[in-house]
Amino acid sequence: MDSRRFLGLEETHNRFRWKLPVTSKIAVSAGFLFGGCGLAAAISALEGTSGRECVWATAQYLSYASPGEVVDIDVTIAVEGHAITQARAVCHVADREILTVNAALGDREFERGQWERMPPDLPSPASLPPRPVSEDNVGTITEKLDQRLVKGVEWESLPEGPGDGPRGDRATRGDGQTLMWARIPDVIADVDATALAILGDFVPMGVGQALGRRGGGNSLDNTLRVCRVVPTDWVLMDIRVHAVERGFAHGLVHMFGEDGTLLATASQSVIARLPRS
Repeated sequence: MDSRRFLGLEETHNRFRWKLPVTSKIAVSAGFLFGGCGLAAAISALEGTSGRECVWATAQYLSYASPGEVVDIDVTIAVEGHAITQARAVCHVADREILTVNAALGDREFERGQWERMPPDLPSPASLPPRPVSEDNVGTITEKLDQRLVKGVEWESLPEGPGDGPRGDRATRGDGQTLMWARIPDVIADVDATALAILGDFVPMGVGQALGRRGGGNSLDNTLRVCRVVPTDWVLMDIRVHAVERGFAHGLVHMFGEDGTLLATASQSVIARLPRS
């Protein structure tokens, strides 16, 4: 299936309004819509309305939508040029705004190049075991993603609770980089901006890895920048957490195809959380 069918995004009689029924398969175990799926649905709606492909899209997360609710996505075309459309999407449940997305869409003829490179000498996804899915995550978006950890520590092996003092336990901290192969089995080899938005929401995972604790966070924002989309079964997630300060974490994800093509980048700020915070 394609990414739109995976999300369950529905067109309406009005090309500027789309509907996203929230189900458990696009939600997290805490019982609300996965942020990456929210951005992905908005991108798909923006592309469907404008008829152009996403260049970049940035989401500000404002509230939560729970399984059983329906998110209405209202698209506004602000400027439509010869090659570029500037647009926004407001995603809401009744009068409760869930997220707002601004985006540019289009395509231009121009010379190209890639300077960011995939880390060398990586094991293949097939040589790595799938990440286990906990009982709490059965039926959620986590179960729908096939993840193979290249560099990092599995959740069950991370210590629980905060470290000693505000600086934590430095002995257990990572270097801020996590590497992981990931794919959405239901949309294999049909990677597009919508699928990349789903996969790009992994800075919260990197927060726990960087701190060396069972932790993560809630996204405040997510900006997807689409480079070049090529057919690929697996996407390498190069997750880099830059800093955690004042209870917030900042980082980005570089997403590469199996052939080393830089597909997209996703940057986020996160409300950092540990299980007891």
